[in-house]
Amino acid sequence: MSPMTLDEPAGRYLSLAEREEISRGLAAGKSLRVIARELARAPSTISREIRRHSGVRGNPRQYRAVTAQGRAESASRAAHARLCRIATNPALQEYIQDKLKLRWSPEQISSRLRIDFPDDGLMRASHETIYQALYVQGRGALRRELTTCLRTGRALRKPRRGHKEVPSGGRGRIPDMVTISERPAEAEDRAVPGHWEGDLIMGQHNKSAIGTLVERSTRFVMLMHLPGGHNAENMQAAIAATIGTLPAALRRSLTWDQGTEMKSHRQITIAQDLPIYFCDPHSPWQRGSNENTNGLLRQYYPKGTDLSVHDIENLTAVAAELNERPRKTLGWRTPAQALQALLSDLDDDPVASRP
Repeated sequence: MSPMTLDEPAGRYLSLAEREEISRGLAAGKSLRVIARELARAPSTISREIRRHSGVRGNPRQYRAVTAQGRAESASRAAHARLCRIATNPALQEYIQDKLKLRWSPEQISSRLRIDFPDDGLMRASHETIYQALYVQGRGALRRELTTCLRTGRALRKPRRGHKEVPSGGRGRIPDMVTISERPAEAEDRAVPGHWEGDLIMGQHNKSAIGTLVERSTRFVMLMHLPGGHNAENMQAAIAATIGTLPAALRRSLTWDQGTEMKSHRQITIAQDLPIYFCDPHSPWQRGSNENTNGLLRQYYPKGTDLSVHDIENLTAVAAELNERPRKTLGWRTPAQALQALLSDLDDDPVASRP
């Protein structure tokens, strides 16, 4: 039967008429692809529908259209009830909106609700419920314009697509560099703090830049102001002014890309007692924490803009905002909390805390 003759038009969700067609198609021995083609649906949609509503073992012979429709409607009512919880709970709505304005992700918000309100069962919302409250029309739960606070900045949800890593300009061989293969094992497993990853985020036409540093165990972020440009001399001074202020126990190593801005790495190592290791070419995953952070920073510093207009006060404020976001990998603590715990431990050890 043509999909145009069904009782209800095709939309995001399957209709009862479509489910009846699936049931008849299965009884007639049609393949899932044939059924999907007749309904103008993706084969994965039909497969998922049958798997969900075909008994415990997922036997297609047990699929019943009316039963499947009933379950789907029950699930829809439950989802609507969860969305209404946000719409009818001002405290929950305000908390979510405040955190979205701070560019927290729905997953971060959902997880921190349990930490910040451990005894209040009404202060709960799954990350999917928050997404639905933002993207589904007519719910009245969260303001639609808050979608611009999400990392994608999209007004509609879209599937992820892969992208090719494009090497940035100014990359080249660094004299006397030590490769990442020689970095201590303690840095690899993140068990010992004080190992950092660094890079630049570039402005329009690569004429301006901001230096980024991320501590591997806490994900703590530090941003480096480069008003005079990002040549080797300025990078050396910026690293000294930033990471050089940390106690020795938090200056164990720095991993960087093979950018010419790090040609003075030997001078940095000598002055700061900071071993520097270089990633393999075109291998951004070897600085995974830094790459992730640079992606987050693009919410504040979009590609193709002049980064020299941002002063050191702005960089400090942005870094502080990132360091106050709870992180899943830290058990939903913030990087600031994780670093503070390390510094407290160092205060109890005067030798380790000596700069």
